[in-house]
Amino acid sequence: MDPEGLALLLPPATLAALAESWLREDCPGPNHAALVTGAAPSQAVLWAKSPGVLAGRPFFDAIFAKVNCQVSWFLPEGAKLVPVARVAEVRGPAHCLLLGERVALNTLARCSGVASAAAAAVEAAREAGWAGHVAGTRKTTPGFRLAEKYGLLVGGAAAHRYDLGGLVMVKDNHVVAAGGVEKAVRGARQVADFALKVEVECGSLQEAVEAAEAGADLVLLDNFKPEELHPTAAALKARFPGVGVEASGGITLASLPQFCGPHIDVISLGMLTQAAPALDFSLKLFAEGTAPVYWAYRS
Repeated sequence: MDPEGLALLLPPATLAALAESWLREDCPGPNHAALVTGAAPSQAVLWAKSPGVLAGRPFFDAIFAKVNCQVSWFLPEGAKLVPVARVAEVRGPAHCLLLGERVALNTLARCSGVASAAAAAVEAAREAGWAGHVAGTRKTTPGFRLAEKYGLLVGGAAAHRYDLGGLVMVKDNHVVAAGGVEKAVRGARQVADFALKVEVECGSLQEAVEAAEAGADLVLLDNFKPEELHPTAAALKARFPGVGVEASGGITLASLPQFCGPHIDVISLGMLTQAAPALDFSLKLFAEGTAPVYWAYRS
């Protein structure tokens, strides 16, 4: 999917509400620095100082729209960043531009970091000759899930379920609470009706077979070592070829290729959102009529 079109997934009202909440968190009271800068019209350039994938333009735009500033982009969403890159220009009253600066940079840096990690994971999977789905998880930062899930998509990965309502996931604790795999899946199928899929977390082939027999659409083979994962998935697929198999649990970019195999449909990595390093961006003001040059701002 074209990363540029992904912005259509983001409801404008939700974007505006998120931008407002992030700005309020950063400045809930008097902004004393505004008296230093004043309200004169100003302009600044957004520089990318580390390599990766650009993601988060809609969030950046929404934040600056809230403080009466306008953004002009020089690079498209999903662009590969080669530092030092001139990414965008922001114009508006000086005190407003600086009020939105850190919030916008934090959001762009985090979203781009997730997209970069996702792109690296997808590339590793394709280089291993595997065509399945590389996916994120629900291990996201509270209050920042939409941006992180969006970053996964820009990076070419699958977002997985957005929230608890996107898929009926029966995990190990659900099985214990329900009194067994069969009872848990039976209850899940009743709740799921025709609209949702049911996935069951399993720790053995026996549990996976039970889940498939009870009507699970997908089986999550969690925390399996590669040498255990592939024969288990093969045995399950031999009996239930229509059941999807997901591998998860402690998988990293380095170990990902070991989990790729012909009987694995999805590989999910919590580290894409939990451990992705943020990209480095900076926003630097420049005087009207002068050409902005990055080296002039190095410390």
